[in-house]
Amino acid sequence: MNTQNLIDQITKLVLAEITKMKSAEKLIPVGISARHVHLTQQEVEILFGKGHQLTFLKPLSQPGQFAAQETVSLTGPRGTIDKVRILGPVRSGFQAELSLSDARTLGIKPPVRESGDLSGTPGLKVKGPAGELDAPQGAIIAERHAHMSEQEAAAFEIKDGDYIKVYVEGRSGGVMDRVKVRVKSSYALDLHIDTDNANAFALEQGQMLRFEKIEK
Repeated sequence: MNTQNLIDQITKLVLAEITKMKSAEKLIPVGISARHVHLTQQEVEILFGKGHQLTFLKPLSQPGQFAAQETVSLTGPRGTIDKVRILGPVRSGFQAELSLSDARTLGIKPPVRESGDLSGTPGLKVKGPAGELDAPQGAIIAERHAHMSEQEAAAFEIKDGDYIKVYVEGRSGGVMDRVKVRVKSSYALDLHIDTDNANAFALEQGQMLRFEKIEK
């Protein structure tokens, strides 16, 4: 089989899978995101010592992302939360993703924001085994959102920035409206919600939920 025939065969298989996804019920797995922080390499070294690198603990749902073994303490005006997991790899700025319950424990009022949208957000004191730092901003309640690869989005006829409506069945069921979809070749299908959302709907990690695109 020559190269072109192989490419044609692979293309047919991919198109067949996309067709099956289009005709099937639209389902997305739940990814429950507990409180966590993202740090720069400089911040990692302040908190854990010069030259320290984050230690891999387990992979996350998105390719290349991982939970690190290292944890920190977060302190706000009202209280402290210990053993907050760091997620890797390192980023270009500090970010703490909290639930509303966490924010109340700390005594801060972070806005509901997309990851990376940190302007005007509250700061926190961050403490590690080797040092501490005062982050001037970076605390948010992460806006619930969905990840899709380009192939998955094409199958569902969804584009980056579109919104979906997610349905939860059962006695604690309901609807999660206006869930923004992020599309990228490196992403994997996943619905990201925090622990408050998960508890309100009695959801479990990996549970499959039906969704539909919100037409503009």
